[in-house]
Amino acid sequence: MTKGTSKRMLIMLLIAALVFGAIYGFQLFRNSMIQKAIRGHGQPPQAVSTIVAQLQTWQPSVEVVGNLRASSGANLAAEVGGIVSAIHFESGATVQAGQVLIELNAAPQIAQLEQLKAAAALAQQNYQRDLAQLKVQAISQAVVDTDAANLKSAQAQVATQQALIAQKTIRAPFSGRLGIRQVDLGQYVAAGTALVNLQKLDPMFLDFTIPQTQISLIKVGEKISASTSALPGKTFTGRIAAIEPQIDSATRNLKVRARFSNHEGVLLPGLFATARVGDGGPQQYITLPNSAVAYNPYGSTVFIVKDAGKGADGKPKLTVQQRFITTGLTRGDQVAVLSGIQAGDTVVTAGQLKLHNDTPVFVNNSIQPANNPNPVVQDE
Repeated sequence: MTKGTSKRMLIMLLIAALVFGAIYGFQLFRNSMIQKAIRGHGQPPQAVSTIVAQLQTWQPSVEVVGNLRASSGANLAAEVGGIVSAIHFESGATVQAGQVLIELNAAPQIAQLEQLKAAAALAQQNYQRDLAQLKVQAISQAVVDTDAANLKSAQAQVATQQALIAQKTIRAPFSGRLGIRQVDLGQYVAAGTALVNLQKLDPMFLDFTIPQTQISLIKVGEKISASTSALPGKTFTGRIAAIEPQIDSATRNLKVRARFSNHEGVLLPGLFATARVGDGGPQQYITLPNSAVAYNPYGSTVFIVKDAGKGADGKPKLTVQQRFITTGLTRGDQVAVLSGIQAGDTVVTAGQLKLHNDTPVFVNNSIQPANNPNPVVQDE
């Protein structure tokens, strides 16, 4: 390579370095100017709807749902098999405790009972005769003891046979209303065959569960009102009858049973019912719409609107600040706030997903979320 060629290559390399350096410098300058422009414009304000937190008077209560069940209920069945010889009720009838409902054929057992009674009577005579002879030393004590044992055995056999015959008669174990008869006259039924259903409809029980956060509202003897869609427009009043002494570790719920009078028999087992339990006098709570609260595993939060002075255009500037709150009872679309905000704070009710601390906002309350303490389902 000649000296002239080396010089030309060095010049070309210098020119290429200058070109690439100029391009790189221009990119840095452009990025810097873009960043300055973004900082100059700032983050655009986000549209939110708001509400002013206020104190409201609440009557603390808990709304529950559960199933009605009879105070006593059973599917009556035969203990032994046999042919139905008599039926003493009509389907749907009201019966009293101890009333005979169905009889199974017991003629063979009754005949055998007479035989056993005769054997018991003979054993009684032998015992009395030998007991008299023992007094005059005509027989030994061992003979009398044998007679006594035979008498007891015969009497036990009579009692056993009477119990077997009693099993052939099915009686009402408690007073109540019968269901639909499941057997017919002359039908053979095996042991355990369901014959008819019996339910004691007065009183009725409502079994339900409540979360552990609301167990303070439930007390034995507390009044409770219930309604069911099967009887629209009717409300039934009862009292808390029993509370389970432990919390279900799987659901963290507490089982409760309420007792309702049902003299007219309009409430039936299996009905789905809604009930409400109150807890004494009214209380003051700061309330918010449920939509204003973000429920997270690490805690519930809301966004508070703050006055951040004036912007570059001289207009008032609003920003938001996130706060952790403690929530309490709910009522319709509202939730009670126990701590974290104060009455008079302006709280964001819609638009929270695009917010973080110090985000500028502007308020648009043309559309507000539901905030009804007693919402009513509207028919379409």
